[in-house]
Amino acid sequence: MAAYTPMIQQYLTVKAEYQDAFLFFRLGDFYEMFFEDAIKASQELEITLTSREGGSDERIPMCGVPHHAAHNYIEQLISKGYKVAICEQTEDPKHAKGVVRREVVQLITPGTVMEGKGLSEKENNYIAAVSSFEDGTFGFAYNDISTGESRVTILSANFDEVLNELAVLSAKEVVVASNFDEALQKKMRDRDVLAISFEDNSSIDLNFQHLLEAVNQEKLKQAVARLFNYLYRSQKRSLDHLQPVTTYQIHQYMKIDYYSKRNLELTETIRSKGKKGSLLWLLDETMTAMGGRMLKHWIDRPLISQNEIEYRQTIVDVLMNHYFERQELREKLKEVYDLERLAGRVAFGNVNARDLVQLKRSLMQTPFLKQILQGMPNEQVNKIADLLDPCEEITDLLEQAIVENPPLSLKEGNMIRDGYNKQLDQYRDASRNGKTWIAQLERDEREKTGIKSLKVGYNRVFGYYIEVTRANLHLLKEGQYERKQTLTNAERYITPDLKEKEALILQAEEKCGELEYELFTEIREMIKEQIPRLQSLAKTVSELDVLQCFAQTSEERRYVKPQFSAERLIMIKDGRHPVVEKVLNAQEYVPNDCLMDADREVLLITGPNMSGKSTYMRQIALTAILAQIGCYVPASEAVLPIFDQVFTRIGAADDLISGQSTFMVEMLEANNAIANATKNSLILFDEIGRGTSTYDGMALAQAIIEYIHTRIGAKTLFSTHYHELTVLDKELMKLKNIHVSAIEHNGKVVFLHKIKEGPADKSYGIHVAQLANLPKELINRANDILIALEQSDIQTVPAKIEVVKEPQVEKPAQLSFFDEPKEPKKQELSSKEKRVVEKMKELDILDLTPLQAINMLYELQKKLKH
Repeated sequence: MAAYTPMIQQYLTVKAEYQDAFLFFRLGDFYEMFFEDAIKASQELEITLTSREGGSDERIPMCGVPHHAAHNYIEQLISKGYKVAICEQTEDPKHAKGVVRREVVQLITPGTVMEGKGLSEKENNYIAAVSSFEDGTFGFAYNDISTGESRVTILSANFDEVLNELAVLSAKEVVVASNFDEALQKKMRDRDVLAISFEDNSSIDLNFQHLLEAVNQEKLKQAVARLFNYLYRSQKRSLDHLQPVTTYQIHQYMKIDYYSKRNLELTETIRSKGKKGSLLWLLDETMTAMGGRMLKHWIDRPLISQNEIEYRQTIVDVLMNHYFERQELREKLKEVYDLERLAGRVAFGNVNARDLVQLKRSLMQTPFLKQILQGMPNEQVNKIADLLDPCEEITDLLEQAIVENPPLSLKEGNMIRDGYNKQLDQYRDASRNGKTWIAQLERDEREKTGIKSLKVGYNRVFGYYIEVTRANLHLLKEGQYERKQTLTNAERYITPDLKEKEALILQAEEKCGELEYELFTEIREMIKEQIPRLQSLAKTVSELDVLQCFAQTSEERRYVKPQFSAERLIMIKDGRHPVVEKVLNAQEYVPNDCLMDADREVLLITGPNMSGKSTYMRQIALTAILAQIGCYVPASEAVLPIFDQVFTRIGAADDLISGQSTFMVEMLEANNAIANATKNSLILFDEIGRGTSTYDGMALAQAIIEYIHTRIGAKTLFSTHYHELTVLDKELMKLKNIHVSAIEHNGKVVFLHKIKEGPADKSYGIHVAQLANLPKELINRANDILIALEQSDIQTVPAKIEVVKEPQVEKPAQLSFFDEPKEPKKQELSSKEKRVVEKMKELDILDLTPLQAINMLYELQKKLKH
């Protein structure tokens, strides 16, 4: 350390406290990084790596970014999961004795982002804290620092519950004790947690003791204290916007585990990981950022309280029946700014004058929202209206204080209205009058001297001056002005009166800027005192926004209000998959019924690939979820039980991170359902057992069906290609066979997408392969093998099928699968048919989803028909 210069020593001292973060060290107009930070940052940010002398024998690696553009580079690092410590000069260099004092003023991490591109307006940015206790349970607390929301719960000894909560929240960062189990830390990282941070202090500080009044268990307090201690230590500034902590239990909501959430594509799609194509995408007709975040929260946590569900339904019903009022509501909500995050920025101290104008405009919409709701004759709607606090004091303050179009920077001035502060008005008057005096001086001097080109100018070095060109110098009287500066083509002069006015003007402008900033800070502090009111208003507006969104979507898409059954009855008429229906044309979608009562607990679904089995299963689950978030459902009539949990095993994918095969993932997900489901749960199993040999898979599938039917009693939809399982309806009295129908037309399969009673008679696998445009020779050979297999004893291993080693020129006639006539001679294709063939050749079959493949086939078929 002694070998380095004092400045580098200072850097190393600060860096020692922030080993896991990039240290942005302020030097003049740049943030500099040194040593390993510089090498790594230059790679991650693609900036030039240089070096400098530091007192030692070797040059020190260095890179830097401009102070004014630092936020862009910080966002890049944060998006990659890094942390950035901002080290500023905290001492005026003029007064410094030796090295200027520098301190870290903020630690920015993936979970503590307050603004910028890393903060999606319709998504929360959560940071969580996990505490392990001696009895094996876990304390789980989470917070969104941008909105101030904080919640806490106790989770069981099963760490999967912690992982599931992190997945539901999409938490970006997790805070744990420094001795937290490393294997569990790895599991959290595998679930896309960007950063893990450490905080050993779990004691309750006076700074946040008032936020824990509703938390009465010591474990819960410790979990929250760990999180808050980390936030206060890292942010080093006011967190007055933090809301009182609320407790929750995961069993208060419908439990949907991580895999089921993914399989059902509730908030993002499996393939693209994007919002488009998800249930959230379908529903999101919210008009505010706050409403968008609340909608996602409701989808992640459907209700299980019938009273709470029916309360939401009541509001949706009223809004659906008042179309014009709803449209007016939507227009007013469109003008409402993000009150939650704005309150956070007020407390954090990074709010600007334009934000406050947005706040004023938002609050000005509140009386209109209130009036619209009061015009609807419903007690529940009127209660919402009563909760809408217009916060007139804030509106009046901002109307009197802030100009309508203020500058973005707080240092530019011109953001406080005339008439708001008497002293400011005096400074402005002096400044404006002084400039008027200078303009009049220029006119007077031109008249006195007769020099029309004479001008009064200003620069920062000399202040105000009178400039006369050399050609006109002879017109000046000796001693008329005091020479100040000689230029090539002109002379600059001053007068005592001009310097006096200059002092007045510059002093007024300087004091004006300082006073404006002081006044803005006072206004910000006054608004900070009203943050709880703003947050309460934000919550009410968010709920109203989501409920109008449900009404809007339900009316547009012809959804109906579901009824709830205490007898665990599922009765859906003309049910549809909400997302698939939107992607397809509504007229093309084939609706289906679903009946599951006391005598129909398990539905065994058979039918061809791509016929719609998975879509049918998903639509039942999505209908239940829509119902339990308070929305209407895609059907002509619907009666549903209230499910406590939804489990799915749909789709096949290896878990490469943990090194598990498709079959292992399948068995783990099946076990999760079997171990945790109750009779009030909904289970969707799609082709369980296909990842292993035929007989193993069939045996496992049958055993699972029997276990669920006999031991659990949950409503279960089980799709399979094992047609041998359809005989189970003779032994299991509450199991019924249904199938997705298809017909053969000209030797080809046509999917009807209609659910019918009874088992399917064929699987049509070869025909699906034919639709995928596999070579005709291969298809014919598959048919031959199929016939031979069907003629063997299905209870024994089939006789060995002779392998075709080379193409046969002649072969004995065999019965075709559909008893087709001999293939006619090839005919010349029409131009239309040629275009369709060319289009099919261009398709990459392996890159299409089943839904995309069906859509493409439909389009090609239409072109051939018309």
